[in-house]
Amino acid sequence: MDLSEQFLGAYEYGELVFSSPIASGNRKNRTPVGDFRVTAFNLRHKSSLYKIEKTQIPYPMHYGLRFFVNWSGVAFWIHGRDLPGFPASHGCVGLYDEEMQRKFYHYARDPKLQDSRDLYEWAIGFADDSGEFTRLKHGPRVRVIGEPPL
Repeated sequence: MDLSEQFLGAYEYGELVFSSPIASGNRKNRTPVGDFRVTAFNLRHKSSLYKIEKTQIPYPMHYGLRFFVNWSGVAFWIHGRDLPGFPASHGCVGLYDEEMQRKFYHYARDPKLQDSRDLYEWAIGFADDSGEFTRLKHGPRVRVIGEPPL
């Protein structure tokens, strides 16, 4: 994942098998840089910290893949969201999820972009997905490099 390019690439044996634009954390709420592993997944994860604007509904983080937990216990996820075209998150990494946007924000009219679902299915592979928070042993490696653009 390259924060300076706002791009995520998934590789198998050195070959690019999936790529997507992202929305990372901004300069105030940085996405951690380094080498990590996906350690948990959750099909319908919800934020424990953030709400949908002007509501009390926890922010939906569908197709969540947890890749880091800091010393304070704050978890960083790759998950579905809207993509405004610039770093806009509180540190997580967002991929397109128009299905979630339609449900909670009433757009897109005809959802087509499901990058978060595609990456999620690739990452968990044959793991048993009960739809609940599940730890993942030996999950895919995640390398985060770069600085988010201004």
